[in-house]
Amino acid sequence: MTAEAQEPEIELTLLMPCLDEQLTLPGCLKEAQDTIDKLGVSGEILIADNGSTDGSQAIAEAAGARVVPVTQRGYGHALNTGINAARGKYIIMADADGSYDFRESGPLLEALRNGHHLAMGNRFAGGIHPGAMPWKNRYIGNPVLSFLGRLLFGIPTRDFHCGLRGGSRESLVNLDLRTGGMEFASEMVIKAALSGLKMTEAPVSLRQDGRDRPPHLRPWRDGWRHLRFMLLFSPRWLFLLPGILLTLAGATGFATLLSGPVALGPVTLDVHTLLYAGAAVLCGFQAIAFAVLSKVFVHEAGLAAPRPDNTPPPFEGFTLERGIVGAVALGALGLGLSIQAVLIWHDNAFGGLSPTQILRWVVPGVTCLVLSMQLMLAGFFVDMIRLRLRR
Repeated sequence: MTAEAQEPEIELTLLMPCLDEQLTLPGCLKEAQDTIDKLGVSGEILIADNGSTDGSQAIAEAAGARVVPVTQRGYGHALNTGINAARGKYIIMADADGSYDFRESGPLLEALRNGHHLAMGNRFAGGIHPGAMPWKNRYIGNPVLSFLGRLLFGIPTRDFHCGLRGGSRESLVNLDLRTGGMEFASEMVIKAALSGLKMTEAPVSLRQDGRDRPPHLRPWRDGWRHLRFMLLFSPRWLFLLPGILLTLAGATGFATLLSGPVALGPVTLDVHTLLYAGAAVLCGFQAIAFAVLSKVFVHEAGLAAPRPDNTPPPFEGFTLERGIVGAVALGALGLGLSIQAVLIWHDNAFGGLSPTQILRWVVPGVTCLVLSMQLMLAGFFVDMIRLRLRR
């Protein structure tokens, strides 16, 4: 029997990312050990060290913790390395700055034992100590991002970015988490929701951290990174639906005004409105193209939630060749409309023309020519994403 087979099975890994936390790490290690003792589980304390230079590694090892070095800097890199190195069936993670108390993680472990794949803490339900959370995080950042998480992805938790959270190791590894910064917290929850994993939350408290230096978190910068990541994962709301609405509005304007001006009471809509309709069609198409590009990029880069093997990739039918065919058709239509405008000019001996007459041909002609170029470029870009990442 090998030494590996003789090792007792570990149920729980308490994971902490660490970067120069010599002041707070001893207290966190003690609370983590108290948690293992109190819960009566076979457990380990794992420190994912992000290159500390203050002796944090020696402090952790002296307390009986296992230290895993993480060469790439970043909150996400540290946690992802720790998740993959964990030996426990379940993983509960929290920062090593003293802001969270591992002794409150009992309900999270119980939820995981009962079949939940991800268990989140809720600081707003458990209590936020004075000075523990900046006002912009407490009243703007967290509520807004948590609301968007529920709206865009149906995520049940009301504290989207709580740092005390847990999951089964199998589920977390299978999510194939990729981001290296603070947006890792968003990626974990979003992918879990998109994968249909069972989630729950439990009240936890947030204390003021014990550092003697500013935190690694930068509220505005990291808040934007979280928001950007959420929008990238939801191109339907950010690009597709607005693009469809703009395109339909522009097309309606075209259909209404191509034959002549339209009177709406005292207001008459004419070629000037037709020009704005053309702009709406172009902007709407561009937004739809970005929706396709975003979806394809997220899938090809491995950022999307895991999909069954027999599930086709997003927009599989949109290929470069079909894009070129569509672009040629739109270009031909635009060229035909432009030629008609030139013929009208010819009939007037290339002299002065009525703007309202000629623009009814020029505006849709130019719109189709620009759409042709946009469609061809989108086809090339999608193919570049797929080829580069496959290689």
